[in-house]
Amino acid sequence: MNVDNSYSAKQVQQRDAIITAVQNEFGFDTTTILPFCPARLDGVESKAFISHLKAVVDNIKPDVIYLPFAFDVHSDHQVVFKAMISACKSFRAPYVKEILCYETLSETNFALSPQNLQFQPNVFVDISAFVEKKYAILSLYASEFAEHPFPRSMQAVRALETLRGSQANSLAAEAFVLLKQIW
Repeated sequence: MNVDNSYSAKQVQQRDAIITAVQNEFGFDTTTILPFCPARLDGVESKAFISHLKAVVDNIKPDVIYLPFAFDVHSDHQVVFKAMISACKSFRAPYVKEILCYETLSETNFALSPQNLQFQPNVFVDISAFVEKKYAILSLYASEFAEHPFPRSMQAVRALETLRGSQANSLAAEAFVLLKQIW
């Protein structure tokens, strides 16, 4: 996101401030901002995009990768999914031992598919002890939220984590689709 991609200097500054705040809340050592424009990744040449992602993966050498669900309605999520699968092939990134897809309110649950390519989680993580921290971090994204029944509302967030918790015998959970696991 930059001024060259039809964003104002104020918008870029606000987004950078959010990224820094999220980095600080999570305690990340570093973040990487790639030179691509949001909501336009489907127009980026895939080889160049994969190369950028691969460079980040090689630099960090993660053992776990979290990806947006392949069939989210948001085109950027689809592009990121496909590119990361390519960048994280076992012979290219042997240190990646697990790949999981997460669900995104307003994207995953709006992907209507006649082939039934819906998000069907098979991994659940009990987050009961961390919900307040989760809400604090989500509050940093205030511009992405609205009042219920908007799909990205705090009420929807709580409802989904409660549903996923009930599926995992906990008060609150995050759900994932496991794509790859190497022991």
